[in-house]
Amino acid sequence: MALQDIRKRLRGLADSVIAEHSQRFFKTGKGEYGEGDKFLGIRVPVLRKQAKQCQNLSLNEIKDLLQSSFHEERLGALFMLVARFSRGNSEEKTVIFELYLKHTKYINNWDLVDSSAHHIVGAYLEKRDKQPIYKLAQSDNLWERRIAMLSTFHQIKKNDFDDALKIATILKNDREDLIHKAVGWMLREIGKRNISVEKAFLKEHYKEMPRTMLRYAIEKFPEPDRKNYLAGQI
Repeated sequence: MALQDIRKRLRGLADSVIAEHSQRFFKTGKGEYGEGDKFLGIRVPVLRKQAKQCQNLSLNEIKDLLQSSFHEERLGALFMLVARFSRGNSEEKTVIFELYLKHTKYINNWDLVDSSAHHIVGAYLEKRDKQPIYKLAQSDNLWERRIAMLSTFHQIKKNDFDDALKIATILKNDREDLIHKAVGWMLREIGKRNISVEKAFLKEHYKEMPRTMLRYAIEKFPEPDRKNYLAGQI
């Protein structure tokens, strides 16, 4: 299937009602984090199914799709990259990793980041120097900072928390709510696997953490503990 055929198929699946809802949900208004993004109006399960049927696309064609002005086409391209990465050899994984980092300007909403960063960046760097995610964590770009945090999810799932905690420390005073949520989420994931590690981090940092970050981090704690953390009484 050629790229033009995929685009034609996606246009055929477009739904203006879903598109309008998505534009509100993903904050595409002036001054919002997704300002100017455009939607076709395709549900994620439908998009995943279409992406699975397009595995014969070349990386150049997937790259073209990733550069689309339509959100769903970019998300579909990321689904394809994740699938290609998972079955690729070492050389192919390197090419996809480098392509991903060169095109972060198109990975510009939380769902795009969350569905791909740990599968590609995190997985690629598992046994390599983690410097790329530390560079991303210092970026002026909101989405690159979120990529840095979400990339650590790969290692968290393997009970390796060191880089996640270091990136969380870098980002704990970030100005963006979407980073507060990402950091809190990853801390919560650490807690699912080792509550002592999460609590040790919170003991040191919770009083200075943004409220949203703390709420996400302690979401699964017993109610009395949550109240004590929020009251600063731990």
